[in-house]
Parts: sequence; C-alpha cells; structure tokens
Amino acid sequence: MTTQQTPAHTCSGTEKRQLRGTALALGSGISNQAGAAMGAMAFGVLGPVGVVAIRQILTALVLNVFVRVTWGRLSAGQWRPIIGLALSFSMMNLCLYAAIERIGLGLAVTLEFLGPLAVALAGSRRATDAVFVLIAGGGVLLLVRPGPSTDLLGILLALAAAVGWAYYILFNRSAGARLPGLQGTAAASACTTVLWVPVAVFWFLQHPPTLLALGLAAGCAMLSLLVPYVFDLLCLRDLSAATFGVLTSINPIWAVLVGMVLLDQQPGWVELAGIGLIVLGASLHSLVAARSQRVQHSAL
Repeated sequence: MTTQQTPAHTCSGTEKRQLRGTALALGSGISNQAGAAMGAMAFGVLGPVGVVAIRQILTALVLNVFVRVTWGRLSAGQWRPIIGLALSFSMMNLCLYAAIERIGLGLAVTLEFLGPLAVALAGSRRATDAVFVLIAGGGVLLLVRPGPSTDLLGILLALAAAVGWAYYILFNRSAGARLPGLQGTAAASACTTVLWVPVAVFWFLQHPPTLLALGLAAGCAMLSLLVPYVFDLLCLRDLSAATFGVLTSINPIWAVLVGMVLLDQQPGWVELAGIGLIVLGASLHSLVAARSQRVQHSAL
C-alpha cells in the first residue's frame, strides 16, 4: 500500500524554499553594502578612483575566467550594448563611490536606487504607480533639500550613479537579447578593464597603495559584486522575480545600517525619513507588481 504525500508536506517544502530564497536575497543585499563599506574604508589611501579601478579589474578577471566570449564572432549590433554596458557600469560605480565619500553610504545608495526604480515605473501602466512616484518623490525632496550643510556635489554624484544604473539595466537587457548566457556581461567587464588599467597605473603612481588598502578594495569587489551575483542566482531558483524585487527594495535600509555599524555614519532624522519614503515607494511598487503577476498567471 502506497502513501500519498499530504498537502501539509508540500507546503512545508515550499515554505523551506521560500525561506532559503529569502535568506539568500537578504544576504545578497547585506553583502553588497558591506562590500561598499570596505571600499569606503580604503578611501584614505586609494580614493574612490583607486577602489573602483581594483573593483572593475578584479570583476573582469573573475568573469572572463568562467565565461568564454567568442570575440571574433561579435557583430556591430552586439558591440553596441557591450560598449554601453562598459561605460554605464563605470559611470555608475565611480559616481557612487565618489558620492559615498562625500555624503555617506546610506544616502548615496538610496539616491542611486532611484535609477532602477525609474526604469521599473517607466515601464508600468498602472495608475497606482503615480502614488508610488509621489511617495518616492517626497523622499527625494527631503534628501536633496538645500541647507547650510547640504553637499550638493555629493547628491549630484549619487543621482549621476542612478542614471548610470538605469542605463546599465537598459543596455543589459539589450545585451542579454543579443548574446547568449553571460557573454555580454563578461565582454563588457573586459572592456572596462581596457579603460581602467591605464587609469589604475597612473592613479597608483600618484597614490601608492598599501596592502591593507588593496585587501579592502579586493574585499569590496568580492562582497559587493561576486557574492551578491551568486546569491541572486541561487535565490531566484526559490523565489519569483516579483518577490525578489520586493526584497531588493529594502537595500537602502541595509546601506544605512551598515554605514552606521561599520563606518560610524549617523544620518539625521530628516534623512532617515527621506530614505524611508523612497524605500516605501519602491516596496509598494514591487508588491503591486507581484500581485499583478499572480493575477495574470491565475487567469491563464
């Protein structure tokens, strides 16, 4: 006589996968911000330029070891998104780390997060998204309000990083549609190396690195790029893309907490309110998007 698996057992397995996926998604966000904090710890010796140079070069080396790019077969149509990825990725990271140096990790990451949020909202046709835009916009107004202590250059750098992230998403979609697997990402990272190696040589001649600073920059590359990439791949096996989006929406909160713990950066109440509004707007958008996907799926 055979026994049938009960629905309770099935739910238990589903719950375990969701818990595992949630833990990986949260771990990815924490690792990303911890890596950024490690990079910030090396600013005193390397500066943002030196940290980003090491970050970009190490990432390219690791990716191109595991992903083989068929360089001789790339067409002009494939090269365009690759070059776009390389330029937008470099712009995003350089502007972000320069902003972190001036305005702190939490505020810089929150403003940079406006890039993917803008891309997501621009592709939506739901009327409710106008409310989420207003909520996030209120947060932006609180964060960029003029005052005697406002670092306008730092804010502009963070917003430039947001623009770079938005273009990175768009170019990444194009590269993913035109090249198989991770070839687009690997090729773009190799192109960034071509750009950053001469910059790194010149910069380090002017700013001699220490072993500790190099180790911090290497840790930044591992924790803020490679570990999150692996965690994201694994967690997407257990979570829907919409649920993953909801969990990703709280990354600015991790940035604030990591900045407080590791960098002793204490944001004011107005900054915390602004960050909270942006996170709220992004989270609500992701929740509504997830619900819409479930409704569309059940209707099929």
